[in-house]
Amino acid sequence: MSVMYCRKKIKRKWQVFPGRNKFYCNGRIMIAKQTGVFYLTMVLILVTSGLFFAFDCPFLASNLTPAIPAIGGVLFVFVMGMLLRASFSDPGVLPRATPEEAADIERQIDATNGPSGPGYRPPPRTREVLINGQTVKLKYCFTCKIFRPPRASHCSLCDNCVERFDHHCPWVGNCVGRRNYRFFYLFILSLSFLTIFIFAFVITHVILRSNRTGFLSALKDSPISVFLDGCTVLEVVVCFFSIWSIVGLSGFHTYLMSSNQTTNEDIKGSWSSKRGKGNYNPYSYGNFITNCCAALCGPLPPSLIDRRGFVQPDTPQPAAQTNGTGACPSNQVQSHMVRRPYSVLSQRE
Repeated sequence: MSVMYCRKKIKRKWQVFPGRNKFYCNGRIMIAKQTGVFYLTMVLILVTSGLFFAFDCPFLASNLTPAIPAIGGVLFVFVMGMLLRASFSDPGVLPRATPEEAADIERQIDATNGPSGPGYRPPPRTREVLINGQTVKLKYCFTCKIFRPPRASHCSLCDNCVERFDHHCPWVGNCVGRRNYRFFYLFILSLSFLTIFIFAFVITHVILRSNRTGFLSALKDSPISVFLDGCTVLEVVVCFFSIWSIVGLSGFHTYLMSSNQTTNEDIKGSWSSKRGKGNYNPYSYGNFITNCCAALCGPLPPSLIDRRGFVQPDTPQPAAQTNGTGACPSNQVQSHMVRRPYSVLSQRE
């Protein structure tokens, strides 16, 4: 009975996850710890869209066409779907090395560096691999105790190594990496269309009302008109100042996707021609159409962390070793993350 009780007390892996993340719905939802800006994103989208559907769409549908609220509704649902998909999914977190794996890597590094003496400074912990004729350095992560695969980087905010790390985006409350980049891109692209759509038809609403009743005279007619016009002004201001940043961000990521680069690589100038004539991007397929298709339509890799799995004890302990409490001794339970194999020599992603 004590052994069975021990098994019942075993936690799921998301409950002992070493990174700085928050989990909901029994580990199904994974998001960064700092979510304040993410909630601001949700509020801005919901409030602006809500005002548009409540106060502008009835007038536009009756005076122009019912297709306007229908198209706006489709865009809104798509934007929210892509936002939640990018925010609540595993961006491509790499499992940390187990104590045994970390010790084995340390032995390999010591054997490579050779004997040390007084004043000896060990070389940087890097390895080199050849990808499409281009030499790529793999850096050692002192937190995760692994040599990061190509294009991976450690996020200081989430405290995880992420595959094909692009950047940490506070607006979506998550890292943007290999497993959620397409959803992030589709989110900012569709949000650009939604913002332009709302801005254009709010202005249309104002112009039509001004031509029929006079905007300033309608503003003085009743408190209801004052409230409606105040909502319209709020929509125009939010959309006007959002368009430039959102459309600019969409254009920047369209450029990155068409050349198969990440924000991290672009900022560091990893494949800049200034580093030499032989410095080229080994991950590019050669043309922007293929690069975009690979990013948006390629197979989605599985998660490498089994966050909903159970933390397994090394061996079941008999009742005599539970100290009579019926609880598992703490030194008998260890976290074993499922480590699915990934290739550091992958040609392209």
